[in-house]
Amino acid sequence: MSDPDAHLLIVDDDERIRGLLQKFLIRNGFLVSSARDAAHAERILSGLDFDMIILDVMMPGEDGVAFCRRLRERREELPIMLLTAKGETSERIAGLEAGADDYLPKPFEPKELLLRINSILRRVPAQEPADAAPKVLALGPLRYDIEKGTMWNGDTPVRLTATEAQLMRIFSASPGEALSRGKLVEDLGRDGGQAQERAVDVQITRLRRKLENDPKQPRYLQTVRGAGYMLVPD
Repeated sequence: MSDPDAHLLIVDDDERIRGLLQKFLIRNGFLVSSARDAAHAERILSGLDFDMIILDVMMPGEDGVAFCRRLRERREELPIMLLTAKGETSERIAGLEAGADDYLPKPFEPKELLLRINSILRRVPAQEPADAAPKVLALGPLRYDIEKGTMWNGDTPVRLTATEAQLMRIFSASPGEALSRGKLVEDLGRDGGQAQERAVDVQITRLRRKLENDPKQPRYLQTVRGAGYMLVPD
C-alpha cells in the first residue's frame, strides 16, 4: 500500500516517460513532481522537500550516477532509485556505489517500480515517540538508538541512507550473530541471486565507512568467513 503523503521527484529527460510515470504514480496515491535533467532537479530541490527521487541514469549534461553521488554528499537520508537502459551487473554496482538505494533496468513493469518504491519507503526510519525508552548500542564513539533507528557521534547525527538504516535495524536486532548475505537480501525485501548479494556487499562497504576507523579492518561490522556479516558492539 502506498504512503499517501509521500512526495516523489522523477528526473528523466524523456518527456513521454516522465508523463507516464507521473500519471501512474499519482493514480497510486503519491504526490509527484518531475524534472527534465539534473540542473532542473536542483532548482526544484532548492525549494521543496521530497521523500524519494527516481532518477534516470542516461541524461544530457550531468548523468544520473554523477548527480546521485553529488546528492549523497549533502542528503544522506534521501532515498534514491536509479532507472537505466543499462542492466549489466557492473552498471548496477556503479549506481549503488554512488549511493543509490535501488536500481531498476529499463524496460520495467510499472507494478515492479511501485513495489520497489514502497519497499524503500518502508525502510526509512519511522519517528518514534520522544518518551520511548532508549535502547542504545555503543560502537566506539558512535551511539545507535535501536528504537529510533538513529546514529550519533557525540551530539552530531550520523546520516544514514534508507538502505543503511535498514541494515542497521537488521543487524541491531541480532548483535553478535552472523547473518548470511542471502538473509540480508531477503530482509531488505529484494529478489535473490548473486547480483543482489553483490549489491549487499556494496552497501556493507558504504556502511563501514561510517562505522569504522579503518573500514578495511572492521571492528564493529565484521565479516565472518563462510557465514556472512556480524555487528559486534562494545
